[in-house]
Amino acid sequence: MNSSMIGKIEKAQRYEHEPERIAIKNLQADFRGEHDSYHITLDNDHWNCQCSFFSSHGTCSHVMAAQRILAPMLSLESRSETPLTHV
Repeated sequence: MNSSMIGKIEKAQRYEHEPERIAIKNLQADFRGEHDSYHITLDNDHWNCQCSFFSSHGTCSHVMAAQRILAPMLSLESRSETPLTHV
């Protein structure tokens, strides 16, 4: 392995511990829940999930989990949990 590649690997290892360097703007993912799998998306700070709870409440456990996992890489708006409107 050449020295320039070794330097890049070392830099990547440092960056690995600094997730705030990454800014996720758009995301598509499949979330395997307890009862089914759901497609979640983030598009310009707006989350969506295919589950029925999200459609009636504007958030769900799938989106909240993704927000918590990805928090250092999300904007303040997309990392905040949408308050439940129908509690």
